Amino acid sequence: MNFKRVLVPAIALVTAASLAACSNDDEPGHDMASMSSSAEAGEQESPAEGDWFNQQDVMFARMMIPHHEQAIEMSDVILAKEGVDPQITDLANQIKDAQGPEIEQLTTWLEEWGSPLPESDSMDSMDHGSMDGMMSEEDMQALQGAQGAEAGRLFLEQMIVHHQGAIEMAQIEVDEGKNEDAVAMAQQIVDTQQAEISTMEDLLASM
Repeated sequence: MNFKRVLVPAIALVTAASLAACSNDDEPGHDMASMSSSAEAGEQESPAEGDWFNQQDVMFARMMIPHHEQAIEMSDVILAKEGVDPQITDLANQIKDAQGPEIEQLTTWLEEWGSPLPESDSMDSMDHGSMDGMMSEEDMQALQGAQGAEAGRLFLEQMIVHHQGAIEMAQIEVDEGKNEDAVAMAQQIVDTQQAEISTMEDLLASM
């Protein structure tokens, strides 16, 4: 019997089996590393969400902050003018008193939820027409340029539209939000701003 002929094929078989085993061992490790990397990437890409809030809560806060900020800006513009109906300036102060603290609370929630705050620069460059009820740059310039009774009338017309947009956003939060405090604020916004719209419509009718 020729042992050399038997030994060579046997060695070849063992070597092939060893290579196959190594290859199989490497592939699962590679797959697990890929899966781990994919999972980590997925976690980083996923929006923040917790047991006590959801993405709708985050969106509500991020959208309502600049919306409220513009309402306060509009109120400051009308308060700086002379010859405006005192009932309108009283309403402007009422809007500031209500929405200022709400901005602070919304900001606190975003910080607690680990969500970035809306950036003022990015909001300035955004097309405000894409946000519910937001005034455009041209709208704001028109308000700034108006005087006396005309300024009061324009303020009421613009703020009614602005409030209607806020109510739409707040109602979505009421329907889809998860955080109880955020939902409660949204309902308060709906109730308060609807009442203010009624007041503004009455003031417009009397002008």
